[in-house]
Parts: sequence; C-alpha cells; structure tokens
Amino acid sequence: MKISEYQNRSVQRICQHPAYNKKEFLTISIKKLFFSMALFVFVYFFSLGTVSAQKAEVSEKEFGKMPDGTIVKEYTLKNKNGMVMKCINYGTIVTVLEVPDKQGKLTDVVLGFDSLAGYLGSHPYFGATAGRVANRIANGKYTLDGKEYTLPTNDGKNTLHGGKKGFDKVFWEGTLDKLEADSSPGITFTYTSKDGEEGHPGEVKANVHYALTNSNGLQIIFTATTNHATPINLAHHGYFNLAGHNAGDILGHEVVINADEYTPTDSQFIPTGKIAPVKGTPFDFTLPKMIGKDIAKLPGDGKGNPGGYDLNYVLRKSREKLRLAAVVTEPKSGRELSIFTNQVGLQFYTGNFLDGSNKGKGGAVYKKNGGFCMETQVFPDSVNHPNFPSSILKPGETYRHIVIYEFSTKK
Repeated sequence: MKISEYQNRSVQRICQHPAYNKKEFLTISIKKLFFSMALFVFVYFFSLGTVSAQKAEVSEKEFGKMPDGTIVKEYTLKNKNGMVMKCINYGTIVTVLEVPDKQGKLTDVVLGFDSLAGYLGSHPYFGATAGRVANRIANGKYTLDGKEYTLPTNDGKNTLHGGKKGFDKVFWEGTLDKLEADSSPGITFTYTSKDGEEGHPGEVKANVHYALTNSNGLQIIFTATTNHATPINLAHHGYFNLAGHNAGDILGHEVVINADEYTPTDSQFIPTGKIAPVKGTPFDFTLPKMIGKDIAKLPGDGKGNPGGYDLNYVLRKSREKLRLAAVVTEPKSGRELSIFTNQVGLQFYTGNFLDGSNKGKGGAVYKKNGGFCMETQVFPDSVNHPNFPSSILKPGETYRHIVIYEFSTKK
C-alpha cells in the first residue's frame, strides 16, 4: 500500500469516530505536521552527512612473490574523505594514489604496474624510495674522512639512485599504524642497510612512514641512523599525472616552483658545482607556467639526453618548519598538488626517458612526458661539492626528511 493511501484511510477512520472534534483535530494535526517536517529535515541532513563522511580504513593482502618465495604485501590506506593510497613492501613503492577531481571523482594519478612482475623488471623507479643516496654521484666515487669510496655505476660512469641495488630494489618490513578516531591511516617501513652495501660505509637503519592526512595529503617521513659517517639522501620517486596515470602527457600542467636558483649540470646531469639564477632561462617557474611552454627550448643532445626538465632547484629559505616547494595544477580536472618539505632542493623531472616500453596499469603505455616527478632532496652529488649542503649523516645523528604531497581542487 502506498503511503498516501494509508494516510487517506486513517483520516476517514478518525472523522467517523464519535469523539471526533474538528477544531481540536486540526490544531493537533498542524502541530504534528510541523514536528514531522522538522524531524524529516533533521534526518535528511544527518543522512547526507553520514553518506559523505567516510571512515578511515587500512588493510593488507598478498601482492605477489619474490623469486625466492618471499611474499610481497600490498597495503591499502583510505582516509575519511575517500582518498586511497596503495603501497608494497618491495622498495616501499606507491602503486596507486586515487584523489578526487573538482567533481569529486576519484582517479589514480601515479604511474605504475598492476602486478609485482612489472616492478621486478626494468622500470624508471616508479613510486619507489630512492636511496641510500638518491640522484647522481659523479663517477661513482667520493672521499669521506680521507678515504675514497668506489660505488657500482648504473648510469653510464655515474651512480644513480643508490646504484645497482638501491633501496628501491630491497624488501622492507611493513607495519600498519593503529587506527584511532580521527587519526590519519599510516604505515611504517623499516630496512637495515649493511655496512658496505653498494659501496657505502656504515650500517644504516632506515624508516619510511606513509600517512594519508585528513586534508588529502600524502605525508612521507624518511628517517635514518648510522654507526659510521655516510652519505644519506632519500627521496620519493613517484611519477604524477594529475589528469590520470593513463591520460597522456603532462605538458598542459601548470607549475610554480618556489626557487630563484638552480644547480646547472653537464651533459650527464652531474652538477658543475655552480648555483645559477633561473631568471631569463627556460627553468624559470617563479610564476605559473605550463610545462610545455618552454620545454622545446630544452631539445636534448641526441645522445644520452632526450631533452626536457631534469634539474635540481635551490628552494627559497623559509622560517617555517616546512617550506612550500611547488604547486602543480591540471586545468581540466581541477586537481592541484602542493608540495611541502623541510629539504633544501627539489628535482623537477618531466619523464623524459619514458619511451612507451613500460606497459602500465590497465595496459597504459607510458610515453615521453607521461608523468612528472617532484623529488625533494639534498642537492645531487653533494658529497663531491663542499659548497653544497652536506648529505653526510654521522653516528648519534638522525636524518629526517619530510615531504607532503597535498591535493586539492580548483574550479
């Protein structure tokens, strides 16, 4: 029976009752009507809040197995806004990052693979922690406390992102944070790098903590301690495309970088040791500018340099604990990414070496400029440049690197 039919029959029964008084009935009915309307409005808006306010969640499952049978786990973090991040304990790789657009639609905005096999193969550090020393070390050598150290080289004659088996290619122990009321879902990864690993001195105990904040930020905190002086420079190597990981190139993204200077490099991307102004160069992002606007002015050399942005910016000093390093906006989706950090440098890379050989999630083909990286860090090859900020960690000290990739929307 419909609600309206039920109401009509009830009214007929009341009117036929011998005790029925029309005036009293109308007064009581009006009062009940207002009460019902107020109750309806309260329940309606309460239900809306219940639907939109979600509960933070964490979970884990098997992602695959290493060649030696070791199980690799995938961890899922979901904040109260519905933002989702997935990561694995191989290389602490962030495999999925779903964030809303201006319509509230969630889209995965990081490049990567559907299965472990992709990450075990050759790929350009998708979503991984680069270390023990991120970026490049010239000629795979440095001198520390009077002793020369020689490292395995994996980028021509140089060492890149930790060498042949950096932190991106090792198994980490993962522990989900205890989820409490209004807390941000998080996970801590731990790894002990043995003395002599990839040629570096000292045992290093490293932690990587991921959390999804209630303000839609992916917060990453790197910490490390050592028993012997050693260089440390950990960085997150996520490839972002704010239109979606499979949406094509990122040349239409608008970028602002909070830096007036950069560290020039040679043809092998090794810093010369100089610090130069960005003003008057294609590297100037002090005002909002599309990535594609000046990228043609960086054509490459037809040899080892494919052209595009791949350089370290000297971030402006700040009195704040965390400085705003950069802001990236994708006009169509309205997604905006703000990067905050306590580090002195920012490597801006536009996926120049992506060549379509990596078949990504859902069969996506990642071609040149298909994603960008914003890697907060100490300057590249700082261990060989005394005038650069030091990357040396000593016993009794704690390395602490904070970066927040915070997402919002712009109409």
